[in-house]
Amino acid sequence: MLNKWGAAFALAAGSAVVLAPAAFADGPSAGPSLPNPPIEQLQKPADALAPGLRQPPPAGPVADIALKLQRDGSLSVTEKVTVPGGQQLTSRVPLRVSATDAEDRVFAVRDIKAEGAASSELTADQLVLSFRGGESTVMYTVDGAVADLGGQQQARWQAASGWDAKLGKVTVSFLAPAPQLSPVDCFAGPLGSSQRCTLSEVDHTGVVRAEQNGVDVGDRVDLLVGMPPVTALANAKFEKIGLFAKAFALNALTGIVFAALVLLILAGAGYVWRLRRRDAGALTAGTGPVEVLLRDGNRVYFASPDGVLPGQVGTVVDETVDVVDISATVIDLAVRNYLWVAEVPGQDWQLSRRNAPDEHLHEFERAVYEVLLPEGADSVLVSQLRARGGLDLRRISDAMYADVVTKRWFSRRPDVSRYRLTWLGIGAFVAGVVATLVLLFTVGDALLGVALALAGLALALGAGFLPSRTARGRALVGQVRGLLDYLHTAKADDIPAADREMVFSRSLPYAVVLGDTERWLGTFAGLNPASDGSAGLYWFGGLESESDLRRFGAHFPSFLTALDGLLAESGHLRQPAARR
Repeated sequence: MLNKWGAAFALAAGSAVVLAPAAFADGPSAGPSLPNPPIEQLQKPADALAPGLRQPPPAGPVADIALKLQRDGSLSVTEKVTVPGGQQLTSRVPLRVSATDAEDRVFAVRDIKAEGAASSELTADQLVLSFRGGESTVMYTVDGAVADLGGQQQARWQAASGWDAKLGKVTVSFLAPAPQLSPVDCFAGPLGSSQRCTLSEVDHTGVVRAEQNGVDVGDRVDLLVGMPPVTALANAKFEKIGLFAKAFALNALTGIVFAALVLLILAGAGYVWRLRRRDAGALTAGTGPVEVLLRDGNRVYFASPDGVLPGQVGTVVDETVDVVDISATVIDLAVRNYLWVAEVPGQDWQLSRRNAPDEHLHEFERAVYEVLLPEGADSVLVSQLRARGGLDLRRISDAMYADVVTKRWFSRRPDVSRYRLTWLGIGAFVAGVVATLVLLFTVGDALLGVALALAGLALALGAGFLPSRTARGRALVGQVRGLLDYLHTAKADDIPAADREMVFSRSLPYAVVLGDTERWLGTFAGLNPASDGSAGLYWFGGLESESDLRRFGAHFPSFLTALDGLLAESGHLRQPAARR
């Protein structure tokens, strides 16, 4: 057996010139250079072996490709493909191949003819060939296959490329109008790999023959043949790749990242939409009638739902500390006998200390009290506070935000949670812009930086729509709607005369914060504040001689306007809408 093999191998070696030297160093190539292998290491085609050693026919589809170079530089291609019955194969041959980091090599295909069960489709970037069961043939002409390189010429074509199913075997022949063809390179495997074909040689007739056993899905067979100068008209076309075009090219990595980004943005948008829909339901649905007037025998008392204070109502409803929330708190402190409010000549208003802050006050209420009347001050005019340059409201707003979290109406501070996410998004956006510039001028794939910037932008924008209200907070919002219904429907005659002043006064701060001041004042305009045995409202001075609240109803909005103006000038808080 060994003698028989040696004889056959020697016969084949003597009748063929086998060449597989390094690829051209002065131009584009399909892979790294390899030295000429010893002739005894080359595999021989099956028909060169003795009959007993011939390999069995390949399993699966096979392709036989004949390439013929013309003097005018055109390359005639004939592809004969045999597909087992019942199968269909598709090949996608790229017409733009990377030559260097700065250039692409561009091919053109024309004069396509198909025979048998084959069809073709030509686009600007690829040639798509489809083959159904049986034997089919496709013929076409390629322009751009010949290039002048390093004092020689080189012909190059991807004889097999982009198959959607594994081929059992691919054979290639190449004929050129030249007496000697050298060097010959044939690469197989994924694009850019340095894997050599199973066989590449120049036979005794001067025909280049290449063979690859088993071509996997997506792999290519890339043939490069060296020729003497002026063998054919050099027609290779190279196009420079712009910095931006290469850096922002969509590839597998950037495609996966962008697909994941789109999914994350859609998932995030859906999550925010669901939360906002649930939150909006609490704002519009309500919980039905809310009992805020509690009866104890013949007495009636006011009690807010869930013990919510006027200053807390606005923050729970719109997630923001506004001017009106602080104004309502000032009135509530007066109603609860901590402050005294009085009208003084000159269209001014006086705030006086009535009782010192105690353990019953929330931290934000204590902050309001001490900002208006610091230690050592027993009274102050609104005009004096304005003349001082306003008030420091940061302590008040911080305490209000912290208070709604303590009461478990919010899972986190509504201002900080949004701002943190917004700033996180802005930071990611800036990082993405920087990464884009760095990648643009270094390794490429600048779309990764763009993806990061878009993710940051989406986070920054989405943060403003993300609610942080808890289930308890949503329930309270519904109860606040019930409280507003009470303010709209309550009648003074339904309340015992002895309790009307107290019910009116305790409800007034809630009417202020909910924008129902005018209607509430009108409902109790006929109330006689002296019916409890003392002249005037117990917390408001200057109108003690009045037998009803009509004059109070005319003057009280002026006090609110002055107070709102002072607060608005003091801090970056939203001003209330026109009072009703």
